[in-house]
Amino acid sequence: MGDASPLYQGHRYPVEIISHCVWLYHRFPLSFREIEELMLERGVLVSHETVRRWCAKFGQAYAHGLRRRRPRPGDKWHLDEVFIKIGGEQKYLWRAVDADGNVLDILVQNRRDKAAARRFFRRLLKTTCSMPRVIVTDQLRSYRAAHREVMPLVEHRSHKGLNNRAENSHQPTRQRERAMKGFRSVGRAQRFLAAFSGISPHFRPHRHRMTAAHYRAEMTVRFAIWDQVTGVAGLSAAA
Repeated sequence: MGDASPLYQGHRYPVEIISHCVWLYHRFPLSFREIEELMLERGVLVSHETVRRWCAKFGQAYAHGLRRRRPRPGDKWHLDEVFIKIGGEQKYLWRAVDADGNVLDILVQNRRDKAAARRFFRRLLKTTCSMPRVIVTDQLRSYRAAHREVMPLVEHRSHKGLNNRAENSHQPTRQRERAMKGFRSVGRAQRFLAAFSGISPHFRPHRHRMTAAHYRAEMTVRFAIWDQVTGVAGLSAAA
C-alpha cells in the first residue's frame, strides 16, 4: 500500500476492496455480514467488523470528495423534516435539497421548533457557503420564525404541495432505516446519514428521464468520479 493515499496507511487490504465494500454498504440496503458474504464469494476474506470500521472511517471522506466535485447548488432550496426512531425515541431528520434533488445537508435533532430550524438554517449556509434565492418548505411555523431571523431577504414559499422534491429525497433513507432496524444513537445516525446522503445519490441519477444508453454512459462517468475520489484511479494510472 506504499503508493496509496495516506488515508489508507496501515490498512493491509487494497484500496479497491475497501472502496468496493464502502460502495456496497452505502449504495444497497445490505448489512455488514451480507457484504462479508458477498466478498467471500469473490474469494476475499474480510470480517463484517472490518467492513464496519471501513465504512465509519472512509464513508464520510468519500462523501466529502463527491460533494467537492459537484457544481454549486441551485438557488432554489427545498427543506423538509421527518421523524425517525433512534434508540426507541422519536427524533427529527432535517434535510435540504436543491432544485435538481442534490442533497445539500442533513441534520438529526431532538425537536422541530424554532431553535432547531434556526440551527439547521445556519448550518446549511455554512456548509454550502452560498445564499439561496428562494426556499420552499412545508407549513411548519418553525420555518417562518427561523427564516425571519437567519435569511430575511430570501423569498420563502410555504406550501405542502410545493415540497415533494425534499419529501421524495427521504425515501432512500427510509429504506435504509428499515433494513438497519432503526438507528441506535443520534451520533451514529448523523454520521451514517451524512455519508449516505453524499454517496447514495451519486449513484442514483434520474433514470426515468434517460434512455438505456444514456444511463449507462452517465453511470460510467459516475463510477470514474468514484474511482478518483477513493484513489483507485490513481493506483491504476501508477500501474
